[in-house]
Amino acid sequence: MSVAEKKAVMVNYEGMFLLDSGKFAADHEGTISHLMEILEKAGAEVVAHRPWQDGKLAYEIEGHMKGLHYLVYFKMPGSGMDIITRACHLSDIVIRQLVIKQPLTLFDAMVAAIDPATSAEPQPIEEVKEEKVDIDLEAPDYDAIDDVDE
Repeated sequence: MSVAEKKAVMVNYEGMFLLDSGKFAADHEGTISHLMEILEKAGAEVVAHRPWQDGKLAYEIEGHMKGLHYLVYFKMPGSGMDIITRACHLSDIVIRQLVIKQPLTLFDAMVAAIDPATSAEPQPIEEVKEEKVDIDLEAPDYDAIDDVDE
């Protein structure tokens, strides 16, 4: 099998995209579709996504004082990272981006947390049995002031 015939390995990623909150407020669906197009062109398979936080930024970034942090969990070959970085830099909607690899266990837990519909089946919650324990707390027989040498 040649190198060209090998299948690309899909890697789990978490992406935090800082979006222009004004454009998001004006065209919610258009802004989300623009971000999904960027990821799709890079060969990403989006598993879960949602807005995370909208508000004032700690400092001005490219003339923006407010922004919307948008969280996306996706699977993609590592070669698509350059495409995402380049497209985000050219975008007038994406102000900044941060994409990190996630281990499978953390990836699955975070996807289930932000999109419960994607989890396979809910895990049963074990009941915690409360046991009463009688603890008799007694005050010590000495006085701390008397113990000090004079």
